[in-house]
Amino acid sequence: MAENILMQKIISLCKRRGFVFPGSEIYGGLANTWDFGPLGVELVNNIKQLWWKRFVKDREDVVGISSAILMNPKVWQASGHLKGFSDPLVECKKCHSRLRADHLKENFNGKCPQCGSDNFTEERQFNLMFKTFIGPVEDETATVYLRPETAQGMFVNFKNIQDTTRLKLPFGIAQIGKAFRNEITPGNFIFRVLEFEQMEIEYFIEEGDWQKCFDQWQSEMEKWLLDIGIKKENFVVREHQKEELSHYSKRTIDFEYKYPFGQKELYGLAYRGNYDLTAHQQDLDGYVPHVIEPTFGVERTILALLCDAYSEDGDRVFLKLKPSLAPYKVAVFPLLANKPELVAKAREVFEMLKTDFTCAWDPRGNIGKRYYSQDEIGTSFCLTIDFDTLQDAAVTVRDRDTAKQERIKITDLKTALKEKLA
Repeated sequence: MAENILMQKIISLCKRRGFVFPGSEIYGGLANTWDFGPLGVELVNNIKQLWWKRFVKDREDVVGISSAILMNPKVWQASGHLKGFSDPLVECKKCHSRLRADHLKENFNGKCPQCGSDNFTEERQFNLMFKTFIGPVEDETATVYLRPETAQGMFVNFKNIQDTTRLKLPFGIAQIGKAFRNEITPGNFIFRVLEFEQMEIEYFIEEGDWQKCFDQWQSEMEKWLLDIGIKKENFVVREHQKEELSHYSKRTIDFEYKYPFGQKELYGLAYRGNYDLTAHQQDLDGYVPHVIEPTFGVERTILALLCDAYSEDGDRVFLKLKPSLAPYKVAVFPLLANKPELVAKAREVFEMLKTDFTCAWDPRGNIGKRYYSQDEIGTSFCLTIDFDTLQDAAVTVRDRDTAKQERIKITDLKTALKEKLA
């Protein structure tokens, strides 16, 4: 019950404060689609930029790509997705709800969540790819699919990238992009959705180095989780059993996070062998490299961060986000919005800081409510311009996590904030 309450608090905060909105809400919504609001998109962009810097810009052995969402259907035939990318589907004989058979057993004890019946049809496989058509004629010759993963765009461009960069093994190709899956039973807020974003790397290696590289990437992924602020006790590594492995995988582990609704997959790390490059007839001077694939989901990262960061101290709610991820680093406001001299000085400070920091301007209401409002969205520091500022040229700087305050000279603000936000 407490877990459900926590999840409801997080969902409410996301809607109320502009992190996540239900998709197409004014028309009644579209199940399991979500829109990131002004604060949500800042958090998403901070995650993606930090990930790209860490795994692409700061490395000499990884380059980036942005491949098309729509690909020749032969890609999905060669990769095995047309034949094998499916989930077990059952239908309730009483209310005709359609459910994933494994989720039915795992989450609902074999009972229909809609009507409580335990009478279902036999399992059948349901392909998860969204189908659409190119051109005016909707027939098989015009059929294409929205990509269910970003990986294939990297595999089919392997030779292009190797020829243009001249990278030698081991090297990686990274991509951040949208993927689409026609999930049978999506849900749990932004955990399982129809449209999602992946941050993914295909790291190409010699076959004999796979275990060493696998261990290295497992360590890199764990460091990433800790560095973005996910507590060590809130995630575990789970090895996939043989019967769970995807058709391409020789070994897979999941980083699972302890969400309020249960321990579920956050990230995945797979050893794909040379299945994909062989399928697409891509090689390196007659040799087909093997590949390690670390996969990071953007929406699941955001959800885990929100769960980990959500904090309460009495009646004060605050998001204890790392400063590098917080949508706003600094909020600036005058003590009183009806005093032109305070507003003018506060605007001066705001204009000075906004070129170096993502800043919020907030002159509304009383100062206590403004502090609480900024705490709730994770703003790292609040700066208040008061009457003393007009005399001593200093501002009150309040820390989000401790609520402690200190006076800092305006001339020292940039340096002080950079140190605090480092």
